[in-house]
Amino acid sequence: MLGVVFTEFFEMVEDKFGYDMVDKLIEQSTSESKGIYTAVGTYHHGEIVEHVVNLHKESGLEIPLLLNTFGRYLHGTFVKNYSSFFENATNAFDFLESIENYIHVEVKKLYPDAELPSFDSERITDNQMVLYYTSARRLGDFAKGLIEQTMEYYEETAEVTMENLEADGSKVKFVITKK
Repeated sequence: MLGVVFTEFFEMVEDKFGYDMVDKLIEQSTSESKGIYTAVGTYHHGEIVEHVVNLHKESGLEIPLLLNTFGRYLHGTFVKNYSSFFENATNAFDFLESIENYIHVEVKKLYPDAELPSFDSERITDNQMVLYYTSARRLGDFAKGLIEQTMEYYEETAEVTMENLEADGSKVKFVITKK
């Protein structure tokens, strides 16, 4: 997993919970990196899972909520660092449809070793689309946060429902209905 995900996770934790919480999570880390990351590094995704679980234990907040909140937070970083991706789309559905065949292609050019989830989209109507997420990392709640924040970025109101198609969460169906 790209290091920027880890550095932004700790930025979010500091922003929402304070520096003492960041310090606790780093101290509790049993991972190879010991909680020390660079934005350009690559790290095992199990490390972010460990940090989210520890944040859950320390904060009392449920893991799905923490992952969703992080997805929403990371969206802001993506907008800041990769604004051209967002400027190329005129609405949220166009953007979401571009993830697999445009955005991820460009990301792979920059980070050839990146292990990205896959997104297949199906536009049902002008106001509804289905987005299928597939990833061995099983971070559907994180993806939902990114989707919800994308809708807000384009100033579109929508209901986003999430259904696990595999019991382990490796394949998820999102139905996005504009209001």
